Amino acid sequence: MHMHPTNQSHSQSRRNFLAGAGGGMGMLACASLAQAESGSDVHQRHFAPRAKRVIWLFMHGGPSHVDLFDPKPALSKYSGQPLPESFGNVMTRRDVKKNPLLATIRRFRPRGQSGLEISEFLPNIADHADDLCVIRSMHGDSVNHPQSVYQMNTGSILMGSPSVGSWVAYGLGSENQNMPAFVVLPDPGGGLKGGPPAWGNGYLPASFQGVTMRPGASPILDLQPQPGVTAQQQKHDLSLIHKLNRRHLEERDSDDRLTARVKAYELAFRMQSEAPELVDIQQETQQTKQMYGIDQKETREFGERCLLARRMLESGVRFVQLYSGDTNGWDAHANVDKNHTEYCQRTDKPIAGLLQDLKQRGLMEDTLVIWGGEFGRMPMSEQGKGRDHNPWGYSVWLAGAGIRGGRAYGATDEIGLRAVTDKVSVNDFHATLLHLLGIDHNNLTHFHNGLDKRLTGPDEADFIEGIIS
Repeated sequence: MHMHPTNQSHSQSRRNFLAGAGGGMGMLACASLAQAESGSDVHQRHFAPRAKRVIWLFMHGGPSHVDLFDPKPALSKYSGQPLPESFGNVMTRRDVKKNPLLATIRRFRPRGQSGLEISEFLPNIADHADDLCVIRSMHGDSVNHPQSVYQMNTGSILMGSPSVGSWVAYGLGSENQNMPAFVVLPDPGGGLKGGPPAWGNGYLPASFQGVTMRPGASPILDLQPQPGVTAQQQKHDLSLIHKLNRRHLEERDSDDRLTARVKAYELAFRMQSEAPELVDIQQETQQTKQMYGIDQKETREFGERCLLARRMLESGVRFVQLYSGDTNGWDAHANVDKNHTEYCQRTDKPIAGLLQDLKQRGLMEDTLVIWGGEFGRMPMSEQGKGRDHNPWGYSVWLAGAGIRGGRAYGATDEIGLRAVTDKVSVNDFHATLLHLLGIDHNNLTHFHNGLDKRLTGPDEADFIEGIIS
């Protein structure tokens, strides 16, 4: 990993040995060793960070930007009419381009002191308009869910690249050795299109993949030892297993998969005392639970995960990704109003509660909050009241980490079909996230198949000054 210059010291040979003894385990052991010896974090940033931690609220399925965060009066004006020929050829599925334009579903209104326009679909998030920087000019490369999920999460439409969370864990490590650096809170409905590779480690050492957790007494299945097994017995067993595994590793040239499994057992042992207490949201006040909507049926499930995410961040987890949307999620092909009413009701109040909670705890200043899906939706109708996938122009918003809120960055055309002003590619978006974390995306690399690979790919990419200024 080319993150910082090598420090020559009396412990260098031991660090090299540990790093060579199996990717992730070696690096984490190296980090612990360095901290013990020097009292400082071995993971160094390239410049001062504005964000110490990230929470990514991923709206799986593709929320409609033109109905939530990107007001388009022209859609109402020309509703029912065909797409003007001046827009040229549009890549859509099932000839949706021939369908008439569909008016914006809900009214947009200026919000907060800034007057940033947000849809009536999201009244609670709209109360935080002055905290939001809405990027209205995102664009991607695929009209299909799995490829777009991969691109937003890994920078590539192809399966097998490391996720953003894995890169951050690889570059910065965890602030708490008893917890993973990268935690994922999937939608309990399951069925993410593209599956777990969206939070996978790709070609990075296997110990950097996202660790999935859930609310309740068992955040990770089988985390606790069987009844009747004492702590002393468990330590004795693990000590023996560790010796056997180390011997096994040495005989097999430090196989990465075995190393990751060893590291997982070691981390699980450390998590046994901390993780169950961490997910016990009953410790929270009734007022806090109400703020997240945990006292209401529609918002309880998502609210619990938003609150759990905040507790994760407080515990030192570096990167938390929280998914909204099961197999179909926000994928409103048949009826945008019906679909988005349901998913906005589930998520609007909990997300607003999360923003408020981060603020009142002083965490907002150095926490980056991201909201968005894998793409947006078309201005044309589908099946009368629905919309098809649109990767050519869509919206994502950022808050926290010193981001100047109450504004939109970039723009789509007059009907929301394509990004046209201050366009933001996914790679530029990722470079911007890394920059906020104090990382130069060009210098966060991993040698793989003869190449220094990076999150932002081989093509030119750069952070967007206009977003972070």
